[in-house]
Parts: sequence; structure tokens; C-alpha cells
Amino acid sequence: MIAIDTNLLVYAHREDTAWHDAACVCLKQRAEGKTPWAIPWPCIHEFLAIVTHPRIYAPPSPIDVALDQVDAWLDSPSLVLIGEADGHWPHLREMLLKGRVAGPLVHDARVAALCIQHGVREIWTADRDFGRFPGLRARNPLV
Repeated sequence: MIAIDTNLLVYAHREDTAWHDAACVCLKQRAEGKTPWAIPWPCIHEFLAIVTHPRIYAPPSPIDVALDQVDAWLDSPSLVLIGEADGHWPHLREMLLKGRVAGPLVHDARVAALCIQHGVREIWTADRDFGRFPGLRARNPLV
């Protein structure tokens, strides 16, 4: 199963990003396909925080528009939402140690741990930091 990171969600939503068209194609293929794909819950939270932030986007996405976008992704019958479950701590601990994580990278370690815990072995992302986490292949489908 492939998971989608926040940055691809943002690019697909925001028409003013350089990677909008490519990200839209990637998400459309996943959402309309029959193969299961995943979005980690922390990536949905982060997506909402980024696209509605007035210091990141001028103008920011109105919250109702951003929520409608999430609803559209959630309508995909092949989407699997992944979040913390029993046994999460050992996965997170391993990602933090093996990835030599500190500070803001804790969020990425959390996403990586969720992926590993739920059997996701590949994350589509434009973030090179995911390469530090063992057991999770990071791929940028935009290039």
C-alpha cells in the first residue's frame, strides 16, 4: 500500500503551487483506482493547518473549502485512513532512534511509524527527510 504525505495533498489542493497539476494526477489515480492507498491522519491535520494559514498562503483556503477537499478524498472507496493504534509506541520509538530524529522531524517519524505499523511500505512525498526511516521507501512521484 502507498501512503500520501501532506505536501502532495497541499499541492493537489492549492492551484497556486508549481506542482499542482502533477499532484492532482497522482491523487486522482489513487482515488479512482481499486488499489488501496492510505493517508495518515496526522497528514490530514497538517494539510488543514497549512492551507488555511494566512502567513503561508495569501489568501489562505477558507476552512469550508479545505474541509470539502478532505471530504472528497474520504469519498474514495479505496482510501485507508491510518492512525495510532495499540502497539504504536515501539514503531515510533524505533523511527525516532534509527532516523536520528529531533525537533520538527518528530512529526515525520510519527507518520513513518504509522505507515510501518499499518503495513505501508512506500510513501509518496516531496520531502527528502523520509529517506532516513528504515522499512519505508520514500518516492517523489512529481519528478
